[in-house]
Amino acid sequence: MKSLIAVIASLLLASPVLAQVKPCEELKSEIDAKIKKNGVKEFTLTIVEKDAPEDGKVVGTCEGGTKKIVYKRGG
Repeated sequence: MKSLIAVIASLLLASPVLAQVKPCEELKSEIDAKIKKNGVKEFTLTIVEKDAPEDGKVVGTCEGGTKKIVYKRGG
């Protein structure tokens, strides 16, 4: 029983790490859809390296945390 609890706890701790392995284009598409659903018409989403300076707000990380998605409102 204790080993089952340990396995379940390990899986729960690993879940956030697994979520960040998502491909950038897939995550960008999901974020794009959410922003459009909120009524924003003019914006840009840019995929950049994690260490690159951003000109906007970071709204997601992808590919194991090696890249980030930057949101900037306007054209």
